[in-house]
Amino acid sequence: MSKKSKKVNVSKKENVKRIIIIFILLIIVTIVLNIAKNYKNDEISDKINLIINNNNVTARLKNDLVIENNITYISIEDIKNFFDKYISLDEETNKIITTYNKKTAALEKEDDTITINGAKKHIYATTITTDNTTYIPISEMQDVYDMELKNIDNTIVTIDSLDRKQEKAYVKKKTSIKAKTSQLSKTVDKLEKGSWVIYISDIDKKWSKIRTENGKIGYIKKDKLTNFVTIREDMEEEKQIAEKVNLVWDYYSEYAKAPERTGTEIQGINVISPSFFYIDEQGKFQENVGTEGEKYIEWAHSKGYKVWPMVSNANSKIDMTSKILNDYNLRQDIIENIVKVCVKYNLDGINVDFENMYKEDKDKYSQFIIELVPRIKEIGLVTSVDVTAPDGSDTWSLCFDRNVIGDVADYIIFMAYDEYGTSSNKAGTTAGYNWVETSLKKFIENEEINSEKIILGVPFYTRLWTEKGEELTSKAVNMKDIDETIPENVEKQWNDDLKQYYIEYNEKGSTKKMWIEDEESIKAKLELISKYNLGGVACWEKDREKENIWNLIYEMINKSNNDSV
Repeated sequence: MSKKSKKVNVSKKENVKRIIIIFILLIIVTIVLNIAKNYKNDEISDKINLIINNNNVTARLKNDLVIENNITYISIEDIKNFFDKYISLDEETNKIITTYNKKTAALEKEDDTITINGAKKHIYATTITTDNTTYIPISEMQDVYDMELKNIDNTIVTIDSLDRKQEKAYVKKKTSIKAKTSQLSKTVDKLEKGSWVIYISDIDKKWSKIRTENGKIGYIKKDKLTNFVTIREDMEEEKQIAEKVNLVWDYYSEYAKAPERTGTEIQGINVISPSFFYIDEQGKFQENVGTEGEKYIEWAHSKGYKVWPMVSNANSKIDMTSKILNDYNLRQDIIENIVKVCVKYNLDGINVDFENMYKEDKDKYSQFIIELVPRIKEIGLVTSVDVTAPDGSDTWSLCFDRNVIGDVADYIIFMAYDEYGTSSNKAGTTAGYNWVETSLKKFIENEEINSEKIILGVPFYTRLWTEKGEELTSKAVNMKDIDETIPENVEKQWNDDLKQYYIEYNEKGSTKKMWIEDEESIKAKLELISKYNLGGVACWEKDREKENIWNLIYEMINKSNNDSV
């Protein structure tokens, strides 16, 4: 064989060896990379880790946790993210106001007292401020946020909500907890036989996700766990009314006594809202219950009706309402009075009806509702809040943040009237179907309100309009009086967009117009409850209706209840 041939063969062998070596290296790299990914875990080694309900949220913190003198501090921005999106600073009183479920708390900056649901309490830490970031001592506020907090060696803080299910188990024998569901993954903790762990969930047939006593979250073979024990169950609040709400307002002025309803039965309703409470011109909370009102409550409860009285600002001028909303102490005074009368009269809920407010006070009104609702929840009652249609004037429509109210309150009641009211410069319907439906869509789509929390308000009245030259006037006509108001031989014309009858006639040189509210117009609006899965209906107001309207409402609400099952 020639020297040249030998060199060629050697060269080929070397190339084959190189290819084999490269192939083996690629296999090794692939294996290493696959193993390496199993060594990743959620812990961040250079920070205090925060575990909330078995989720490591450290990477989502806007500011690092601070631990000083065994007190754990968390920034207001992170409280807003994880616990209370409505937490706020009242600049006038320098109080941090935070709410959670059934608690409203006020923590004065750099003060060692906290007010929880009206009661003051001493705490062992104050707020701290670092680099213009305010931190609150969350370990001192466990009863506010209804949680259990543990600081583990100043490296891991665990927070568990006390209204969530927690299950523990014991380890059968010495074992390692893995970062992933693989024996090749990183070991995050080692446990001795008999150690307890918090069981989180089963991942597959072989592995379970757990949290160790050291706060480490990882995976364990299922056959290594035994003696499962439920420490606490999920706490689910039962709705006071399981079906659709069928409410009627029973209005009477502050100068009158509660109506005598003994012996009366209103078919189908499950909630009645008398006008027991109001804010007067001096901004003081007033009640108009008396002996007659107490008898009224007894009558309602004997019929199985829940009583959600109205709290109105109708007697409080707009400037006084503004003063109350912008003053933390005045807001708390109104809230304390509401809580007291709810307990005093054994009520079932409250209906807040604040109208005619400044647009600039929109957020302050929301804050009032934010502070009120937990206090009402604490005593097991319901909060409903009345609002107008999304489009309108500053003091009638734009003064409500419907998104916040709909999020916080148990129910938001859409007063779907007056589409055309006393201040209108044009005659029109009180509540046309197309306007009502368009407004509802805005509640659900634009304001992003859960449809099941929306109660549709319908009117038991309409307006008779009089046009004489350029002059326009109107007067309210009760549903029960419409037939008597319309002259004989006046032809009714059905408007399919409005889903109601329209009449027009001449009288003494004037043109009269009316868009009629009757069984057919009400039925059309009630069909929206099923269509959009609304929370129910509210009718304004008792004694304006035709008696047979209750049969219709009862049938329509029953249909809605069946449709939502």
